[in-house]
Amino acid sequence: MNLTSQHFLPHAVTSLPTSYELLKEEHEVAVLGAPVSPAPHSSAPMTSTVINIHSETSVPDHVVWSLFNTLFLNFCCLGFVAFAYSVKSRDRKMVGDLTGAQSYASTAKCLNICALVFSLLLIIGFIILLATGTVMSLQAFSQTVKDHGGY
Repeated sequence: MNLTSQHFLPHAVTSLPTSYELLKEEHEVAVLGAPVSPAPHSSAPMTSTVINIHSETSVPDHVVWSLFNTLFLNFCCLGFVAFAYSVKSRDRKMVGDLTGAQSYASTAKCLNICALVFSLLLIIGFIILLATGTVMSLQAFSQTVKDHGGY
């Protein structure tokens, strides 16, 4: 083990060298925003600033789907309520509140899905009832004709 003392900074001097003042001045200029070209004798690292520009996040507001459900498949006014939430989502998006816009859009999407499913089930049920009712009425008519001899 060597007991001799070693300086932490071997080239350190008690007085401030002129290169330090230049580096300090370059740093102050860099902080102010002027571009600084690195000096050939400077060993100071170049600092850079990264600016993240967020692209505009597209939040679907489902206005067209809600309008379609309101006009054609308005089961229990679910289409109209979905349209109201879609308009609220579009308003939030225009203000810049993307979280609120996503929340309203999600609610509008769920209401649109419910309106679509319930309306399609209603239409399918009506078609089934119409088809079975037609078959039943034809059977009843043919039975009546058979029983009464034609008239």
